[in-house]
Amino acid sequence: MTRMSGPTSDFWEVLSTARTIRRFTDVPVDDATLARCLEAATWAPNGANVQAWRFVVLRAAPARAAVAEAARRSLEVIEPVYRMSRPKPDDHDLRSRNNRATYELHDRAEEYTSVLFTYQRFDTASELLLGGSVFPAIQNFLLAARAQGLGACLTSWASYAGEPVLREAAGVPDDFMLAGHVVVGWPRGGHGTLRRKPAGDVVFLDRWDGDAGELFRAGAPEA
Repeated sequence: MTRMSGPTSDFWEVLSTARTIRRFTDVPVDDATLARCLEAATWAPNGANVQAWRFVVLRAAPARAAVAEAARRSLEVIEPVYRMSRPKPDDHDLRSRNNRATYELHDRAEEYTSVLFTYQRFDTASELLLGGSVFPAIQNFLLAARAQGLGACLTSWASYAGEPVLREAAGVPDDFMLAGHVVVGWPRGGHGTLRRKPAGDVVFLDRWDGDAGELFRAGAPEA
């Protein structure tokens, strides 16, 4: 796997190397860099351009303590779901390495800056539909972070039993949904190429089972 680090202005490199980062250095994220990520989030498309979102930066000690508690509660839920357990020191297979990074993120949750993404509820739309107006903002934030050399992880800490903890800590009104929570920091190590299924395995032409091979053959770069 190719390892990359540092900022990049190459759009395709940003997309293909914006991996989830769960290990961070102790260097804090400066205001200017974080502000660019947040501004990028505000450029995202959203229904009718209502922009009914609020982004809450969590970095003061009480806010971080709440994040740590939300992380602890969420871990209790996801461990049995994903059949996770703390790897032994001599376990170095891919699953163990991934789990080790996940546990480190949870264990050190109180040390990092994070952002809570919220969106206002509307009785006329489902939460899934409303999510389409805030999830692009989260993605913009993640891509802007990668472009500047930051690492980021979209967590589940604002869900499960962690939701009431973060809602209360951030003072989020009841008429706003907690759409997502992102930990951000300077990565310990480099970014790497994403591991994904080939697009041809999940894209179909005209019908559910229509072969889209011709589309990808037409778009293949010349040798």
